[in-house]
Amino acid sequence: MAATSPVMLVTGGSRGIGAAICRRAAAAGYNVIINFSGRSDAAETTAAAVRAAGQRALTVQGNMGQEEDIRALFSAAHQEFGKLDVLVNNAGITGGKSRVEDVDRHTLEQVAAVNIVGPVLCSREAVRRMSTRRGGSGGVIINVSSRAGALGGGGEWIHYAMSKGALDTLTRGLAVECAEDGIRVAGVAPGIIDTDLHADAGDPERAARMAGGIPLKRPGSPEEVADAVVWLATDAASYVTGATLDVAGGR
Repeated sequence: MAATSPVMLVTGGSRGIGAAICRRAAAAGYNVIINFSGRSDAAETTAAAVRAAGQRALTVQGNMGQEEDIRALFSAAHQEFGKLDVLVNNAGITGGKSRVEDVDRHTLEQVAAVNIVGPVLCSREAVRRMSTRRGGSGGVIINVSSRAGALGGGGEWIHYAMSKGALDTLTRGLAVECAEDGIRVAGVAPGIIDTDLHADAGDPERAARMAGGIPLKRPGSPEEVADAVVWLATDAASYVTGATLDVAGGR
């Protein structure tokens, strides 16, 4: 466990795409901070995989829609590692499937808090620590968006799609704002990925049902998204900023 290993913080890192990012990051030599909201058992399973890869892991519970939890997360990360090299804004919720005519204000506010406000506040905390203007060493911020942001989510979850469109705007704007601070900002936009997201939204068969409409004729895996995230974090992507990479099988 090298003390000089780079440090990656992954919000929503206990399950699905987030957990795959943590595992892939550890294999690439990162120490990993795993944020989770409710499933401590899943977070500990992911942490065990990070440690099995020879890297350090820290699990921190917190709701990424709450500013006090975000502040506490970054404070714990600094106390444990003393630095931050990569932030992955992965935590997100769908708000369930609903047409606009049936969506309620509470759902909209929850989705906006976690999917929009949370990434902005996490990015704020990361920039304060990474910015070379503030004495930091630079870094990378990666936003996990969704193809729904471009496709609109009509008939399923326009509220979710809107939040991911906002996240894509954050990626572009923050990349320009932080270009001279030594910080790159990029995104990935997964398509239909075989995770619990669909079951959590009330449609567990969605990924399999929609496979025929994907040019590659299958859902993606969390690991395929994680590979893109880890590549964006490395110097192999040193000239990539402001871009969001589709990981969607052509959809």
